[in-house]
Amino acid sequence: MNDTEELSLQPTGKTYFFIAALLAGTIALAPFALDTYLPAFPEMAQALSTSVHDISLTIGVYVFFLALGQLVGGPLADQFGRSRIMIGGVAVFAIASMVMSYVTTFSDLMIARVFQALGGGLATVCVSAIVRDRFSGKEAARFFSTIGLIMILAPAVAPSLGSILLEMFGWRSIFIFLTVYALVLIPLISLGLFGNAPKFVPQPSTGSLLQKYKAVLQTTSAMPYLFIQTMSFAVMLSFLGHASFIYQEHFGASTTLFPILLGCNVALMIIMNLCNRVALNKHDPDTIMRWALIAQCLGVTALLAVVLFSPSLTLFLPAMVITIGTMGASTPNCQACFMEYFDTLSGTAAAVLGASQFALAALITSVATILLPESLFYIVAVQAICAYVSLILALRFAKMPSPATSANH
Repeated sequence: MNDTEELSLQPTGKTYFFIAALLAGTIALAPFALDTYLPAFPEMAQALSTSVHDISLTIGVYVFFLALGQLVGGPLADQFGRSRIMIGGVAVFAIASMVMSYVTTFSDLMIARVFQALGGGLATVCVSAIVRDRFSGKEAARFFSTIGLIMILAPAVAPSLGSILLEMFGWRSIFIFLTVYALVLIPLISLGLFGNAPKFVPQPSTGSLLQKYKAVLQTTSAMPYLFIQTMSFAVMLSFLGHASFIYQEHFGASTTLFPILLGCNVALMIIMNLCNRVALNKHDPDTIMRWALIAQCLGVTALLAVVLFSPSLTLFLPAMVITIGTMGASTPNCQACFMEYFDTLSGTAAAVLGASQFALAALITSVATILLPESLFYIVAVQAICAYVSLILALRFAKMPSPATSANH
């Protein structure tokens, strides 16, 4: 554990929730950067003399370089301290966002997008490491759950916020908002997270970057949790990538109804998150994660039945809500179980988990999109395969370490 930069956290109280809010606010850089500008694609394409398809490529670019930023930032955070890497990453994100508000060509937009993603990756990878520095076991799962509860709000409000800014001030104001958001985070992180922390003293080197990643990847007992998280995230990513097709094109939902349908997923995620916090008082994170994954599989099985036998929105919606909403309980517990194996190299471990989740899930859904026709059955079938694999891994291979086991890493 990085004792020289440990945060002053108590299990309860205002400080606990304030720091959880700051960490959630840092992670929210990703959904804000991905979702706030979605309504502005046509206007951006016209202003930059390109196509909407080209503008949509910036989503994939962001996800890829966000993962790369995490892979680089994790080991750096272990070597040079959480505060330097986290604040530096937010600063890079802010500068890149400001540049994006001034670009006049598509190529400039893409270059700035790369740096925005790298900065976001450097900042967000530190969050899991910070939690692992301070907590383990149930307390880590409970804190991840608190962060998740706050974090859920970001993707819920981002598209609506982007629409408001677009209508009132134009598409460039969206990136100005992202700049201001990041700039506000910097002093809050500096003072709120690390203001009372002792000056960082570099830890003894544990080898090269490749050796650090090798040490994490060779912790084979932790790997099932990495793939559980990845496959479960692929379930949601597959839905998000086709949500407009599913609800607006297939079921004919209006533009007014569409965000309400998406909001139902968020509502259940919040409920599951709150239930998870209560359940952690009596059960370990591994057990709750399995329950949540079983519920997700029941939801996706219901989806398959609805699509095959009675494809109506009335039956489809609750099944999809269960499939996605249960992640409010599975994700924080899976994350806590994985990080439990690493009381050292926690930054590198967080990088592996974060980058794998984004990169592998994006690869799975992208390949499925390319190879399979866009139909409701195939979309749900991909979700089902990912959900079933996730549950099988949880039931057959995942085993939460004891304190003695985790202390060895």
